[in-house]
Amino acid sequence: METFTEPRALVRDKSYAAERQAALEALDLSAVDPPIVDIVLAFRTLPHCFTLQCCYGHFLTATAQDEHSLAPIPEGHDGAVRYRIAYVAFCVDAGDRGRALLERLSRVPEVEPAYVQFGSADWFWDQWPNSYTLQVEPAAHRFKDQAVLTVGEAMQTQRARDRFFEEIRRLLAEELARYPIDG
Repeated sequence: METFTEPRALVRDKSYAAERQAALEALDLSAVDPPIVDIVLAFRTLPHCFTLQCCYGHFLTATAQDEHSLAPIPEGHDGAVRYRIAYVAFCVDAGDRGRALLERLSRVPEVEPAYVQFGSADWFWDQWPNSYTLQVEPAAHRFKDQAVLTVGEAMQTQRARDRFFEEIRRLLAEELARYPIDG
């Protein structure tokens, strides 16, 4: 499955508020990977943005391993690793706050340019204009939702994934300080 296209330009969307409200009402935190629930909650408080989907990323080293395993790559593993992509898909309002946030989010790949991408996903855009994705995938596999990696590449991807989510947390904390919930 292709997960990534180059970012599209923001457009005015008169239905943003209703789409955001519907997304917040449909949000099921039990379906979110536990290590990133805090990120979804932080996005939820921002009136100029909301999440569509997300995944912590999964490093599968055994044939029968649970597809949703949150386990890190085991010490001493020397075989191939099937990696299921880490990402956050979100929608932003085309107003000033949304534009400013989008600009900051578009720089997240700077933390690990060979592994982190910012762009759009066409199937989201068709339903939610102004939807974007941040994802962690080695650049050679950036158009796929999973890839088989060498253990070395998987270890680097795991480190990139961890820095990616740290950077998103930092950015969201700044955004929440900039725009407190009551203002």
